[in-house]
Amino acid sequence: MGRYTLIAVALAGLLGLGFWWSGQGDVPDVAADTERTGPAMVDVAMPEMLSANAEIGKMAFEVKCAACHGANAAGQDGVAPPLVHKIYEPSHHGDAAFLLAAKNGVRAHHWRFGNMPPVEGVTDGDVKMIVAYVRELQRANGIN
Repeated sequence: MGRYTLIAVALAGLLGLGFWWSGQGDVPDVAADTERTGPAMVDVAMPEMLSANAEIGKMAFEVKCAACHGANAAGQDGVAPPLVHKIYEPSHHGDAAFLLAAKNGVRAHHWRFGNMPPVEGVTDGDVKMIVAYVRELQRANGIN
């Protein structure tokens, strides 16, 4: 009896993992359609000056992130969320969350834009500079 119970629990766990891994069903995968564009979701006030790291991060953001997250991380309606948003404040999404998202992708959980795929070719150093840029944008917009 114990052996069959163990097998049943293992199968149920694998099925559950399969359903979890498959995503949210009606939520599209961002990777499936990266040619979409939409209007900015938030107005982003730019800081008077950016630090040297944030300047580097801005350049990396423009190459690796802006196609989805929009200019100055303002998001694109129907495409990807704004990173200049209270949801991404440091106390809720720490700097490491950005690194994990870029490296591994993210399942849709706060927004209904679909899953974010991993960002190809981005390095840990790139993400560190991108985070510096995003954090400075956030602070300039009252998000601490």
